[in-house]
Amino acid sequence: MIRSTRPSFGALIFFAAAFAVGAYFTFAAVQGDYGLFRRVEIAAEANVLRADLDRLNSEIARIENLTHRLSDDYLDLDLLDQQARSMLGMLRADEIVIR
Repeated sequence: MIRSTRPSFGALIFFAAAFAVGAYFTFAAVQGDYGLFRRVEIAAEANVLRADLDRLNSEIARIENLTHRLSDDYLDLDLLDQQARSMLGMLRADEIVIR
């Protein structure tokens, strides 16, 4: 009995299916919901959010400082004068306003 040297049709289907499954998992590992590209996007977004958090923390510290300076325990008269001028539009009698 002489066998042909061509691979059987079943082996060809098996290797084609194995290649398709491998290609699918490779694509999912790179571009899927949990892939490498998504991981880079999440890292970039985390850096932006950290910078935003730092900016907001510094703004909160500044506002807390201003609030403390206007509290009953510690009253900064210069800050009180500045706030009254900006909010109420008040002036002292000896000041001149140029528009």
